[in-house]
Amino acid sequence: MRLTTLCYIEKEDKYLMLHRVKKVNDENHDKWIGVGGKFEEGESPEDCLLREVYEETGLTLTAYRYRGLVTFISDNWENEYMHLFTATEYEGDIKECDEGELVWVPKKDIDSLKLWEGDKLFFKLLEEEERFFTLKLTYEGEELVGAETKLY
Repeated sequence: MRLTTLCYIEKEDKYLMLHRVKKVNDENHDKWIGVGGKFEEGESPEDCLLREVYEETGLTLTAYRYRGLVTFISDNWENEYMHLFTATEYEGDIKECDEGELVWVPKKDIDSLKLWEGDKLFFKLLEEEERFFTLKLTYEGEELVGAETKLY
């Protein structure tokens, strides 16, 4: 089971989105996602979040919130536990990302992007300001075939 973090950085009713177009053999190729990545040995979710956001964006988060735990079950890729965060404050300037293009996208336009179907479910939960949630997403190929949500 792979452990990852993902963060949606917010500014002026926009999210910083990563259009994944640069990596070879990328399961997220041409999709729009937040920033984050895989845990390194000994990291907590917060350690991984801060390191990955800095590596991908050049930003140092100063205010962030743990929003949920998303479990991905797939017949194509390694299953994954993704720790989902949002952030509202940061320091630094955005740099070029070697995984894709970083773009500030108005929240109202998110649904028009090429997203995983399950991502649309957790965007809805983020916008509803749920305190904390778990979401289990089951995929066959790129098709979402199951989703279970628990609110806390």
